[in-house]
Amino acid sequence: MGLFTKDIKTMNDLFVHQLQDIYYAEQQLTKALPKMAAKATDPQLKQGFLTHLEETKQHVARLEEVFKMHGAQVKAVDCPAIDGIIEEADETAGEVADKAVLDAALINAAQAAEHYEIVRYGSLIAWAKQLGRTDCASVLAKTLEEEKATDKKLTTLAESKVNLRAALARCTSIIRSLSKHDGRLEAYVSHGAAIEVAACEPTPSSINPFATTPARRAPHRSLRLL
Repeated sequence: MGLFTKDIKTMNDLFVHQLQDIYYAEQQLTKALPKMAAKATDPQLKQGFLTHLEETKQHVARLEEVFKMHGAQVKAVDCPAIDGIIEEADETAGEVADKAVLDAALINAAQAAEHYEIVRYGSLIAWAKQLGRTDCASVLAKTLEEEKATDKKLTTLAESKVNLRAALARCTSIIRSLSKHDGRLEAYVSHGAAIEVAACEPTPSSINPFATTPARRAPHRSLRLL
């Protein structure tokens, strides 16, 4: 049953169909997340994927609860959108040789899935309320908040270090040596580009977004290719 077929005649039909759609998506993500964690090289990113895997398993259980609350059959329908996101992630991962760049690509793929889920859950909550099923909406809202939180953590991780590492993938050895020094330094890489390192105050982005306890802030340096 497709989203724009004659099988969907009422708001209730639409609601149930989207439940089946996101149920399939969550099930597929429980299979994809362990693979993404295995490919990730950044420890925080790897742990983030594993943490969200456990949350995703709970999301599947909540959807089954909503099906039963609504008196609908617990059933999954194919979701080409999530299949496409996962397939693209696999293809990209296979094409990226540098591990630092791979981590950035994995975050991008994970956020593509998160954004899809955020849209789906937002619609389901609105439709549940319209159908008078505030009880279903309340259960779905818990998952929506977790999806939004994961997306935010991934953004923080990407902007605080993963994207920077990917951009300077060929300069990692120089970056490691510079990180041992304080003050303003310049280093020239083999192809003649320069990296300017300016010491600055620690920022909240230097904290692991997936950590359950506050981490000690480490000195942060901004790098700019000249």
